Amino acid sequence: MNDLSKLIADSSATLSRIASDFSPAVFASSLAAEDMVLTDLILKSKLDIGIFSLETGRLHPETLDMLDKVKAHYDGYEIALYKPQPEAVEAYVAQHGLNAFYDSVDLRRECCRIRKVEPLGRALAGKRAWVTGQRRAQSATRAELHVQEDDAAHGMVKFNPLADWSEDDVWNYIRANDVPYNALHDQGFPSIGCAPCTRAVQPGEDVRAGRWWWENPESKECGLHMVDGKLIRIKSVA
Repeated sequence: MNDLSKLIADSSATLSRIASDFSPAVFASSLAAEDMVLTDLILKSKLDIGIFSLETGRLHPETLDMLDKVKAHYDGYEIALYKPQPEAVEAYVAQHGLNAFYDSVDLRRECCRIRKVEPLGRALAGKRAWVTGQRRAQSATRAELHVQEDDAAHGMVKFNPLADWSEDDVWNYIRANDVPYNALHDQGFPSIGCAPCTRAVQPGEDVRAGRWWWENPESKECGLHMVDGKLIRIKSVA
């Protein structure tokens, strides 16, 4: 068994265990490459794990196109969407401005809280576990990522079945299995979030260098991912 075959087997086993032992469970998909690998593994095996995405209102058109691509490729499957509360968005924009997230880390995190963290809470309500496509190799803030974690903030178990996968592993799987993927990946976007907060990266840059590029590396998380009740942080910056 080659390395990728073992990774696939291990991740598939993790997903099967989630479906059997932690129901009801859901997978939070950003519709990026890693998440399409997990979508493929879940839907091909017909696992009882719901798939949802956070429609923040600021996503790229190419990201929204993925909803139709998934539906067409996987026999009509529709990813559930969770959107921010309109009144919260309106209050933020009225007080700070539409793009105030460029002005400070606090204002950026408040925008993320309104558009992503609060809808995530609704998506996870009543669930026993949730799944993400995070990988350790993605950034310094994820260097200590585990396949299974205690998400005390949401009162459930969190799984990262691709924690051990490399960027090459993800793309080798996508190509070998003809998995649909976000067109932005072909335009230099290895990591994809909201349109105003994501840019293409240059060769040799960190895969998440295009996320909140105006901030220091240690602040580059949106608040969705917690470990033991704390926002993931790097311990030191070289």
